[in-house]
Amino acid sequence: MDVDVFVAAHSAEWSRLGELAGRRRLTGQEADELVTLYQRAATHLSMIRSTAPDPALLARLSALVARGRSAVAGSHSPAWREVGLFFTHRFPAAVYLSRRWWIPAALLSVAVMAVLGGWIAGDPQVRASLVSPDEVKAMTAPGGQYETYYSNGPAASFAAKVWTNNAWVAATCLFLGVALGLPVIAALWMNSLNAGVAIGLMSSAGRGDVLLGLLLPHGLLELTAVFIAAGTGLKLGWTVVDPGRRSRSAALAEQGRSVVVMALGLACVLLVSGVIEAFVTPSGWPTWLRIGIGAVVELLFLTYVFTLGRRAALGGETGDVDRRVAGDALPEAG
Repeated sequence: MDVDVFVAAHSAEWSRLGELAGRRRLTGQEADELVTLYQRAATHLSMIRSTAPDPALLARLSALVARGRSAVAGSHSPAWREVGLFFTHRFPAAVYLSRRWWIPAALLSVAVMAVLGGWIAGDPQVRASLVSPDEVKAMTAPGGQYETYYSNGPAASFAAKVWTNNAWVAATCLFLGVALGLPVIAALWMNSLNAGVAIGLMSSAGRGDVLLGLLLPHGLLELTAVFIAAGTGLKLGWTVVDPGRRSRSAALAEQGRSVVVMALGLACVLLVSGVIEAFVTPSGWPTWLRIGIGAVVELLFLTYVFTLGRRAALGGETGDVDRRVAGDALPEAG
């Protein structure tokens, strides 16, 4: 066998195999091509070993066949690599791709809070229908319930309590969205109502700035996480109504897996907001500093979503779980 002629004849196939083996995602046609090229390269390696055992060529082909085998059969990925892919690709891509749902949900919810807060602050009859004047004083006075809420106990236990509560709210929005999104709408309404009442009552007492100084440090990131969960839940509910060209079961399976990715990522986001709420919000630091910390953290998160998330989405990431654990999908009618 003339080794130079053999290499010249098959080097294009080997280069293509190396290219396909290095990709994270393949189309169906590319996957078939990968299998074919891997089988050919394995045959070529066997031929070289038996007829012309050139050491350099053997090493090259052995490494290439090993890469092809890993790509075809799958290989174990270290846990740290999976964690890294989750936070640099899957989660930010899932948040970015659902932006057309959670950004409108955020804008509408904030508008409802503002309208309710202004209405309650400017209408004594509305306030009287909600709580008695004595209760208003107890909640809004200096050292009242709205202020002491953030410092009534050890910061660590309060952080755990806040994180658990917020994670439960986010999970409700995520997983109950399948009920046509109705539970999500209800959760958003209650969240906006509670915030609007607090803003209205404190503003009526002339202490609205104090309340915002307590809410904004942690609330920016916390509410963003809740809005993302709500938008994802609404998207899941709409998938029930309109699955697109896919079957309803296939569409729900894909969207449901993305919901799991979102739930894991938002749990981490809410942990950060819980720590801020426990340790920054009730601290004696100046209001501008506490709000500044919250604003910086919020800006970092949004930058993370709209840079890493956008880049991952443009690279083909969908926010779905890895295809190796997603299971097989039945063919869809064209």
